[in-house]
Amino acid sequence: MIRIACVGITVMDRIYYVAGLPTEGGKYVAKHYTEVGGGPAATAAVAAAKLGAQVDFIGRTGDDDTGKSLLAELESFCINTRYTRRYSAAKSSQSAILVDAQGERIIVNYPSPDLLPDATWLREIDFSQWDLVLADVRWHEGAKHAFTLARQAGVMTLLDGDTTPQDISELVTLSDHAVFSEPGLAKLTGITDTHLALKKSQMLTSGHVYVTRGAQGCEWLADNQLQKQSGFSVDVVDTTGAGDVFHGALAFSLASGLAQPEAVRFASGVAALKCTRPGGRAGIPDYDQTCSFLSLAV
Repeated sequence: MIRIACVGITVMDRIYYVAGLPTEGGKYVAKHYTEVGGGPAATAAVAAAKLGAQVDFIGRTGDDDTGKSLLAELESFCINTRYTRRYSAAKSSQSAILVDAQGERIIVNYPSPDLLPDATWLREIDFSQWDLVLADVRWHEGAKHAFTLARQAGVMTLLDGDTTPQDISELVTLSDHAVFSEPGLAKLTGITDTHLALKKSQMLTSGHVYVTRGAQGCEWLADNQLQKQSGFSVDVVDTTGAGDVFHGALAFSLASGLAQPEAVRFASGVAALKCTRPGGRAGIPDYDQTCSFLSLAV
């Protein structure tokens, strides 16, 4: 069985479905509301687990009701939370998300200041037990320590390179696979042209670099040449968590031994199917559903 560790944040997503995203101040009425666990690494963990991997989530929560609910949800997907640190008398992180009729969204995240950034306690964990370690950039010290320990153990690393206030260059250097969002890549490199930005990011690592472009698919460098996987056409309901799901599915496919083109195509199919249902996790397909979808996709 494929064994994956996902290191980073878990967040309670409070999702409001509205006719259109607000462009000015005022009062608005939601057509629907739901609460579901979110966070890049946590949602990637759910995707990998639903595809059939044995997954550990390594992160931080408060000991409040929100934290308990977040961990209970992860455990309901058979994700092991044994290495997650629970801080006493602390609030857990949460996000308010507005989703419009086309599935586009606005996210306002509240990263709890109660959850200390220290990650030295990760040294107590044996990272050689996994085939791949994925980390998001929202817990910088966690990603840095986890990737350092994973590389010492000869374990593959995959970075979710989204936007964050900190410079993620050192995390990219530690990555075997650095998968950026377009904003994350632009912030890292200061370049908006995708091809040029990827080439600049490649200078930071001996690993592989990618950029996800939503409905336009994914691009990456192979032998310094730009490669592309187009997005799949689906009836989009909600794009929340699509990038996180892509990362989890890519981690699964790479750990399974697939070559880059096949791994990216597989992950793209998983992310596309996720977008056909509301919420960040409800639409995540399993392995057989993904293979069935890809067998019919052009």
